[in-house]
Amino acid sequence: MPGHPALTRILRQHIEDEGLKPGDLLFQGENGGILAGSVIRRAWRSARRAVLPPHLFESPTGKRVYDNRHTRLTKWLNDGVPPAQVAEWAGNSVPVLLATYARCVEGQLPDLKRRLEAAGDLPDLPDAD
Repeated sequence: MPGHPALTRILRQHIEDEGLKPGDLLFQGENGGILAGSVIRRAWRSARRAVLPPHLFESPTGKRVYDNRHTRLTKWLNDGVPPAQVAEWAGNSVPVLLATYARCVEGQLPDLKRRLEAAGDLPDLPDAD
């Protein structure tokens, strides 16, 4: 899934520094295996505590690492990225994506109306004499 350019640079540098090859784990557990979920949750909680003001830390905002995925997909849809593209990036089908996120898309109607009007795709109204 595409990520923020700054994060992508950090991750690419980590891959280079560690000499990782395709199929290697990006972050390994103590014995070279998969990191335990509890380790990831503790690290995430510590990171949130370090950067968020107390009222946001105590809120559900980004409480789980997975919440970031939901936020990113919703933002892309609200920014007008076509659902087929978002679904591809997310590794979902369009029906699954829309079943989950269609109710989160908002604020696009004025822009869509302007685009349709600019393209001349709206019928002309008859003259009112």
